[in-house]
Amino acid sequence: MMKKLLIACFSLWFFSSYAQETYYVNGVKDERPGLHAFTNATLHVDYKTTLESATLIIKKGEVIAAGTNVSIPEGAIIHDLGGKHIYPSFIELSNNYGLPEVKSQRSNGPQLGPKKEGAYNTNDAIRAYFNAYEAFTAKDSEAEKLRKAGFGTVLTHNKDGLIRGTGAVVALHDGPENEIILKEKASQHFSFDKGSSTQDNPSSLMGAIALIRQNYLDAKWYASQNEMVDISLAAFNKNKAHPQIFEVGGDKLYVLRADHLGDEFGVQYIIKGNGDEYQRLDEIGATNASLIIPVNYPEAYDVEDPFDALNVSLAEMKHWEMAPYNLKMLKDKGINFSITADGLKDVSKLQEMLSKSIEVGFSEEEALKALTITPARLIKMDDRLGSLSKGKIANFIITDGSPVQKGTKIYENWVQGNGYKYHDIASPDLAGKYDLSVGEQEYNLMVSGKSGSEDFKIVINDSTSYKLKSDIKKQLISLSFTDEENESIGAVRMSGWLTKDGLAGKARIADGSWVEWSARKNADNEESEEVKEKSPDDEESESIGNLIYPFVAHGNETKPKSETILIKNATVWTNEEDGVLENTDVLLENGKISKIGKNLSASNAREIDGTGKHLTPGIIDEHSHIAISRGVNEGSESVTAEVNIEDVVDSEDINIYRQLSGGVVASQLLHGSANPIGGRSAIVKLKWGYSPEEMKISWSDKFIKFALGENVKQSNWGERNTVRFPQTRMGAEQVFEDAFTRAREYEAEWKSYNQLSKRDQANTAAPRKDMELETLVEILNSDRFITCHSYVQSEINMLMKVAERHGFRINTFTHILEGYKLADKMKEHGVGGSTFSDWWAYKFEVNDAIPYNAALMSGEGVVTAINSDDAEMGRRLNQEAGKTMKYGDVPVEEALKMVTLNPAKLLHLDDRMGSIKEGKDADVVLWTDEPLSIYAKADKTIIEGTVFFDREEQEAKLDAIQAERARLVNKMRGAKSNGKPTQKVMPKSQIIYECETEIQNYSSLK
Repeated sequence: MMKKLLIACFSLWFFSSYAQETYYVNGVKDERPGLHAFTNATLHVDYKTTLESATLIIKKGEVIAAGTNVSIPEGAIIHDLGGKHIYPSFIELSNNYGLPEVKSQRSNGPQLGPKKEGAYNTNDAIRAYFNAYEAFTAKDSEAEKLRKAGFGTVLTHNKDGLIRGTGAVVALHDGPENEIILKEKASQHFSFDKGSSTQDNPSSLMGAIALIRQNYLDAKWYASQNEMVDISLAAFNKNKAHPQIFEVGGDKLYVLRADHLGDEFGVQYIIKGNGDEYQRLDEIGATNASLIIPVNYPEAYDVEDPFDALNVSLAEMKHWEMAPYNLKMLKDKGINFSITADGLKDVSKLQEMLSKSIEVGFSEEEALKALTITPARLIKMDDRLGSLSKGKIANFIITDGSPVQKGTKIYENWVQGNGYKYHDIASPDLAGKYDLSVGEQEYNLMVSGKSGSEDFKIVINDSTSYKLKSDIKKQLISLSFTDEENESIGAVRMSGWLTKDGLAGKARIADGSWVEWSARKNADNEESEEVKEKSPDDEESESIGNLIYPFVAHGNETKPKSETILIKNATVWTNEEDGVLENTDVLLENGKISKIGKNLSASNAREIDGTGKHLTPGIIDEHSHIAISRGVNEGSESVTAEVNIEDVVDSEDINIYRQLSGGVVASQLLHGSANPIGGRSAIVKLKWGYSPEEMKISWSDKFIKFALGENVKQSNWGERNTVRFPQTRMGAEQVFEDAFTRAREYEAEWKSYNQLSKRDQANTAAPRKDMELETLVEILNSDRFITCHSYVQSEINMLMKVAERHGFRINTFTHILEGYKLADKMKEHGVGGSTFSDWWAYKFEVNDAIPYNAALMSGEGVVTAINSDDAEMGRRLNQEAGKTMKYGDVPVEEALKMVTLNPAKLLHLDDRMGSIKEGKDADVVLWTDEPLSIYAKADKTIIEGTVFFDREEQEAKLDAIQAERARLVNKMRGAKSNGKPTQKVMPKSQIIYECETEIQNYSSLK
């Protein structure tokens, strides 16, 4: 036995140099073949193949045999594992091991161009030229942490920038770099985080997406031209041959955004998610993407203080409870994924996190698969990694059980045939009950815990016990305690060794004399834990809440569905020639308004009594900034027509539900007013619980946001922002002139190319496709329409003239607070106005605003709407419209049209929305009172025949939310009382966007 232990110890100190044939050695060169035989093992060849009493043979860092009838080669170092387990080492796909630290930087002022000199991309966030293998330096202190957790291989890559270059597969061995780099270019990496770049662009999520999109277009163009050299684009094109991995950040919606971007260019990304994918399983499953899933499950919040509990959202509470279920739910959905330890504060917590998922139904087999063969397949290295079949790299761990279960000991981790020892395999399992003799004194000794982390306790009686201090090193053991009941024994210090049936040795007692001591095991069962009495409030409930859509308060357990609905005996405000109809029925069927009349009937219809209530078309907000992720302004350049709000629609925004409660059914989600030509807008229906794509009105015309005034010339941005053009109102005009002149030239260039014969096109490089100019050409050709942020009469007049010079018309002036001064010119131009009811004097250029503006524009024949530009105001647009009755005596039906039919006209939706007419979309609101009254409440808000807000159900929802929060608070308190770690509550607030949000101090993407 001792001989075998010595051989095993020697083999663990031995690091073969067989692969270092090109290295100079100052001394005697060790050319032994690294031949090892691991016998009597439970061998897990792969995640689903287990062999009992098996043997693994490795040579020169490679598996040469694995099985139950394997002959051991002569000269092999034999490791008798005595039933221990061998598993393939884990593979980590999300790590920057061995690469230089990315240091955050801060710009001292606006940085419009790149800092990196040379023939590189014009944006510092595009780093496709970076190759991890060229910057890689092995760092054993970092590797050691990963090895201890069971990893043998890492895909290391630079976590900096939007396009991050290539990753390298490296072994976690402390040998020379040219030995441990297994694949120098294994992948190309992306993210939505621009990283250390201090360049202003991008300053928003939509800007980041637009920049990546333009890079794809530029790379395609670059491959067909010979006009210029761009090292970044050249590298990007070469790197497309590798697996493409996208680290999305954010939440589960970012997975959908990345996949949508990839679909545009025929690229199927491998996507590193965020651990909350279970919240949108159907949509994520439909992407067909393989995922890299973190297991950094949140700790319970410390909610002992009830005021602290108020600062934890329902979504945060539910995610704490449901996060461990993510892996099982992904597996059940048939989604392919690997597991990453990235995101864990301590990689040693990996086993604990995986155990939580296994406890709730995720299988050990699937966990092993996601840590071994799946990541190997994703990086196309399953021919060398992920299992222990013949010919694979000798990366494996030796354990006392499943390495995905908490408490399992990893004795050794072998990487490329080199062993790293963390626990002594020969150490026995000491847990159990013992008869302990110290001289003539007898004790009951209890030993609990895993080998290497044992707890020793002497039990005197039900109320008295002594905890022993212990130190175990290989076969030697030291124990000490003080017997307070027996003065002749007193303080005892024992030193001894392991025997066949227990422990034995010499002890020195209180009087200084030496006595013999021994401990013989009499039972294998560990000490049972005492049952601690807990109050009901401290109990950890085994129950789990239901998924809700969206995953925030007021979400629904199932997505609302379209119904056949018959609304009876309501006062119907049609917005048509029929005007207001008393005691009228409206039938909603197949998402449309099917019939309007009296005494209607329909089989299988849900009847709603509208007696005493008022039915109107749903409110449409022409100017809104709700439901937008990570930035409403891309203010880094004066023209950002390439960015698109449609890329960043946030279906989880609680303001969607709040505005449904105010009767809003649709909104135009606009870019802010940071620049003269901003981004493209998204027009959505407020389908609460549906995905971003399902919310978008796919059949609508396309719009874009322009802006005039103080914001675009950076009047209030601070002293640092005096660089970006324009800095004056005159400069803003030149931005428009230049942009549309360039667009005309761009259009002409493409027309010229498209008129070439196919033969000539084959011999001619196509023009560069520019998303900014493509959008401006759409405007010139009336394929996209302008909503322009405006205040001052002179600038409004200027932009209309610019448009007329270039042959198009402005669609809508929004804000338009001096519209009353030139309403006749607006009518002549054909532009509408979307304004506030009574906002004025909140900045200098608004000083001439008056509350009669809407009435005066409407009286001149301008299509006039009332908008919100504000999440709170969006909930009461009916009252805002009502104010026009006070200011200007606007008739009530015309006032209602200002938030229904008129915004529908401005958004070109009026053929299907904005009035109650047979054949139009069933987007209606049932009010408790006259719709523009301050007493009116939306009783039911219906979109395409689906009830998305129901005031009657709202009371039940509030009760359910309160009950769910109470349950989760008790469960968290139970976790804390059971000794589980908790996190401090940190209050969070939502950024409520409006036009000027982040203009003065927009920050880099983080």
